[in-house]
Amino acid sequence: MKFNSVNLEKLDQIAKVVAGQIESGVIELIGDVGAGKTTFTKSLGKHLGISEEVQSPSFTISRVYDLSDGRVLAHYDFYRLTDAGVMADELYDATHDPSTITVVEWADIVDGVLPEDRVIVKITSTAEDLRDVEVLGLNEEVWL
Repeated sequence: MKFNSVNLEKLDQIAKVVAGQIESGVIELIGDVGAGKTTFTKSLGKHLGISEEVQSPSFTISRVYDLSDGRVLAHYDFYRLTDAGVMADELYDATHDPSTITVVEWADIVDGVLPEDRVIVKITSTAEDLRDVEVLGLNEEVWL
């Protein structure tokens, strides 16, 4: 599904639908710096029931949050890496854990580790406060 001229409120609503549809698996976020990838992940975390503030893992590469139902949200940001190294092993483990929802930003460096069956969220900045958002890999009926 593609959504044009998305503001922060609509981005939050999109994250809410994704949170309601994903039990585990991988969400790949695609977008330039400042497009809203971490903002989307913060909304996703809120709708998954995370009470603490979801923070950008740009400098730590990964952050993990426990959900109240025993699942985990693992958030990775590979922007600063030129070689995945041992992070590829960690990511492989997270993406194959049935109790983990894994969000990956800047996934091109670890594309070989990610499963083909994943949700892809493409965010394109069209104005200072508007984005075009495309969500692939979810049943389109959930948007109707």
